[in-house]
Amino acid sequence: MNLPNKLTFSRILMIPIFILLLSIPFPWGAWDIGNSELPVAHFLAALIFIIAAATDWVDGYYARKYQLVTNLGKFMDPLADKLLVSAALILLVEMEIAPAWIVIIIISRELAVTGLRLVAAGEGIVLAAGSMGKLKTATQMISIAVLLLHNFPFSYIDFPFGIIMLYIALIFTIISGVDYFIKNWHVMRDSK
Repeated sequence: MNLPNKLTFSRILMIPIFILLLSIPFPWGAWDIGNSELPVAHFLAALIFIIAAATDWVDGYYARKYQLVTNLGKFMDPLADKLLVSAALILLVEMEIAPAWIVIIIISRELAVTGLRLVAAGEGIVLAAGSMGKLKTATQMISIAVLLLHNFPFSYIDFPFGIIMLYIALIFTIISGVDYFIKNWHVMRDSK
């Protein structure tokens, strides 16, 4: 297994730790961050999320630079992103930080695209993520990271940057999903 694929698998392995930090009420205290507080456990979860999101960029860069792009990587990299983003968004809804309707739309798009990829894989076709999908992922990662940090550092100026970025991520999620299906409709049309 090459280095980019190892990074992808490490991202998947970080997800349970991330979930535990947000699910268990650790008594580690909190920091005052303007108009709210940032629990230490949430900070650590955000740090793990940011590291995991960074591995997404690093593995993609490394795979392209050294021609280490594999079918396994093309399949596992977007799956790892979907698992990480879905876990984070669901926990943000549970924490009453993200609106459930936005999370439902984002996860529905991710499941639809995964379904299309599975149909393609059954036909021996591997569908890689396009530039719109990468922009969607970047905006999702930024919004989630800021929301996990309880809008820090924007909490000091009372500017809802995290929620605004989540709405921007929603727009890119819808546009990229429509674009992905239009570009790959032949897979559904020609499947046996």
